[in-house]
Amino acid sequence: MFPTFSISSNNNQFTRAIVGLNIKTMSHTLIFDIGKTNKKCFLFDENYQEVWKEYSRPKEIKDEDGFPCDDINAIGQWIKETYEKVLNHPGFELDRVNFSTYGASFVHLDNTGKPLTPLYNYLKPYPQKNLDSFYDKYGDKDAFAIETASPSLGMLNSDLQLYWLKYAQPGVFEKIHWSLHFPQYASYLISGNLVSDFTSIGCHTGLWDFENKDYHHWVYAEGIDRILPPVVDTTTSVQKTYQGKEINVGVGIHDSSAALLPYIFCDEEPFLLLSTGTWSIALNPFNTTPFTIDELNQDCLNYMRVDGGSVKAARLFLGNEYEIWIKALADFFNQPIDQHKKVKLDPNVLEALNRFQNPVFQWQSIAQVAKRGAITDLSQFNTYEEAYHKLVQELVDLQVDAIKLAIGKTALKKVYIDGGFVGNQLFIRLLAQKLPDFELITNKTPLGSALGAAMAISDEAIDPEFMLKNFSFHPRTTIPR
Repeated sequence: MFPTFSISSNNNQFTRAIVGLNIKTMSHTLIFDIGKTNKKCFLFDENYQEVWKEYSRPKEIKDEDGFPCDDINAIGQWIKETYEKVLNHPGFELDRVNFSTYGASFVHLDNTGKPLTPLYNYLKPYPQKNLDSFYDKYGDKDAFAIETASPSLGMLNSDLQLYWLKYAQPGVFEKIHWSLHFPQYASYLISGNLVSDFTSIGCHTGLWDFENKDYHHWVYAEGIDRILPPVVDTTTSVQKTYQGKEINVGVGIHDSSAALLPYIFCDEEPFLLLSTGTWSIALNPFNTTPFTIDELNQDCLNYMRVDGGSVKAARLFLGNEYEIWIKALADFFNQPIDQHKKVKLDPNVLEALNRFQNPVFQWQSIAQVAKRGAITDLSQFNTYEEAYHKLVQELVDLQVDAIKLAIGKTALKKVYIDGGFVGNQLFIRLLAQKLPDFELITNKTPLGSALGAAMAISDEAIDPEFMLKNFSFHPRTTIPR
């Protein structure tokens, strides 16, 4: 049955947002793009051009242990309200809706179809006793990681969330009728359909046996399979009639896999995609070499494409670390929190940084290189601008290592860059300096995951000129070294 809901907010803000657009009636696609920091929605026309957008940042709440987490009920209400006001607006002819969200998160439904637990934060510490119990039952941690292409990451392995619930909260676990990956829960709010998809299953969940192309045997041994809905291709959509209108509702897609789709559709040559944001993920759909333990220890893993094919990737908690340090720099130098947005690349500042022979920043959240208790001495810098240049310079060094890890031995010379760091001139220029043998191509409008979610449910052919219209191709010779 189609979910029912009521709308309490008015449409004044929405109406103001579209005044002056002179929109002609055509088919539109609504995409909810839900990240860890920002919750966004975009409306695309038939040519994948953005015609409207809205941002929301619901306040976090705390779970039963006092750990912060997204408010799943507030997000759900926002989705429903936004969907209905777009659906009813006379300037739009809504035809499709889809959802791109962050992964490593389950929404557990009770027998009424309502969330039974908080949307547990994937950064929540995982109890050691449950971790030890899991590996005692299901074998060597490294072997398990190889089989599932999932480094041991605690709550970031969403399989461990299910295992933890079963043994730490058995009473709650027994009440679970279905566990939906976050993208599919967002879709369920509109479609009422219960499904799983390849891209959510494949994002370091520890659920999937990549060699056997099925759930890992532990899933069946623990009876977890009974609460996981049927798996469907990510390009699946279902037609729903709402208020007399036929709407195609997509099943949702994991945001990193969504970000990759526009490039796969538009470019047949080998490439790497650097999808930047809270997580910066280097995705290489052309690297088919088997994983090694060393790669897994460096946070290299497999994602899955919409059809279940594998994508080798290297992750870096880049955006999160960046946020930590722009706050620290603002405090130390007594500057506004958004001062970093005003800093331009300055060759003289970069030259002054040559006095540092070793890295300065001690990372707080990048697990591969974090040093507990290590202190960063910001007094070594003369100005905010100097400290900021050094921060980005050192983050770029980490990013280059991750890119090379994902590339491996793949013969490619093209790197697409998408997401939040596209607008950071200093980051892009320093990255180009460190990768002189590669062509860097940036998206003019950093909407990769939303755009991919729209393309996933479209039955329209991609315009061959789409890439030229929407991406900035940077010839190697024009980027300052």
